[in-house]
Amino acid sequence: MKPKTIALDGPAASGKSTVGSRVADALGYLFFDTGVMYRAVTWTALQRGVDPSDKNAVTQIAENVPIDVLSPSQKDGRACDVIVEKEDITWQCRRPEVDANVSVVAANAGVRAALSKQQRRIGLRGKIVMVGRDIGTVVIPEAELKIYLDASAEERAQRRYDEIIARGEVADYDEILAKVKERDHVDSTRDVAPLRPADDAVIIDSDKLNATQVFEEIMALSK
Repeated sequence: MKPKTIALDGPAASGKSTVGSRVADALGYLFFDTGVMYRAVTWTALQRGVDPSDKNAVTQIAENVPIDVLSPSQKDGRACDVIVEKEDITWQCRRPEVDANVSVVAANAGVRAALSKQQRRIGLRGKIVMVGRDIGTVVIPEAELKIYLDASAEERAQRRYDEIIARGEVADYDEILAKVKERDHVDSTRDVAPLRPADDAVIIDSDKLNATQVFEEIMALSK
């Protein structure tokens, strides 16, 4: 029987959003990349001049600033629309300064508590592919299908580099690789909901698989 809820976890730039969006489209499900909510909070904090490491101030933002995630309104490569206070910040929240600070925000227990409630409420409606780092372990541990999509830091840095170049921006591979490794360390060692596969997750290593092959593997698991 087709799972009503699919949890897709994994480290930064492992291809979760790309394949998750495709799986959701194929199944006719809602695609929800929960990481965009943390990016939205990080972007808002930076815009307001709030230090991302100021736990109380950032938690206040997570609790009080309206964030919405909608189906994509434009065909510009986005997987969804990210809306903060009625402003479309889909690409702004992907900028390097957000990349550099989002792990600190995501490790904030107050922020995670504020956002996890919204994520769980949406996820429990079913017919959804939820992408993040703690969906199968914390947000919806009862998800009917849990997948952990992995890839080496080098492969993930190359993907992020290619993505930035494709947008016509300037990128440095070595700098991106260093940030990927740093983020992996922060995500996997944080006290609150550290990055790890759920005990019953299916682990897929995408180093030697292209996006279509990963997609086909997940679709086979979804039958």
